[in-house]
Formats: sequence, structure tokens, C-alpha cells
Amino acid sequence: MPIQIRPYQEADRPFLRTLYLASRKEAFFWLDSSDWKLEDFDRKVIGEKVIVAEQDGKILGFASIHLHENFLHNLFISPDAQGQGVGSHLLGIVEQNFTRTGSLKCLVKNEKAVTFYLSRGWEIISTGDSETGEYYLFHFRIKR
Repeated sequence: MPIQIRPYQEADRPFLRTLYLASRKEAFFWLDSSDWKLEDFDRKVIGEKVIVAEQDGKILGFASIHLHENFLHNLFISPDAQGQGVGSHLLGIVEQNFTRTGSLKCLVKNEKAVTFYLSRGWEIISTGDSETGEYYLFHFRIKR
């Protein structure tokens, strides 16, 4: 069965909390994750449009978007589903939601994600510093 992208439902929350925590620990392995909690998911998606990727009833990942800012805030794929096109499917839907140039921030040390966004046509516009380290600001220009 193909990967399905659908809107978030409240029943997704428990699983997405777990997926978010596990995915962050794998992606940001160099950071101290001892204070990270399941509830971090709840705070990180407040006021955002959340979309979910699933296949055969199993949730594989999610993305959250600040629609008014055309900003991709979160894109996380379950560690055991990475490399199967889930991120590309989600990102494609995210890009369709943009009304003008889209943006996202990605930690420089997250080399896998940096490579992924570059391969999808996103461009590094600048760098900045955050509490978790240096990041790239990416832009995605809508092709109309």
C-alpha cells in the first residue's frame, strides 16, 4: 500500500509524541537529550498545521507548518522508516501549502537532513546560532 498523507487527528498524539522523541534522539545524537520529554511534541506544534504520513495504518512521520509564515517547523520520520520516501512525500505536501517562498531552519550538524533538503531543491540562504547550535536557514522558491 502507498504512503498516505493526511491531516493530524487528536488520536495521533500519543504515537507522535513517542515518534518525535525517538527521532530527535537519533537525529540530534550529539545533544544532551536527558531533559527531553514526550510532552515536548505538544509545545512544538501549537498553532501549526500538522500532517501525518502513514502506511497500512502505521504512522511513519509528520510535519508541522506555520502556515502564515510559510515556515516548516518540524519534519520527523520514524527511525525505522527513514530512507523509504516518507520525508519526500511529506515535504511535497508541505511545499504545496506554501503561498510564497517557504523557509526552514536545520542544524548544521544534522548532515543527513541538510543533504535531504538540498537534494529536494531547497537553498541555504544564511546561517545563524541557536541554543542547540549553528543552523542553516533554507528557502524554497515556489515554481508556478
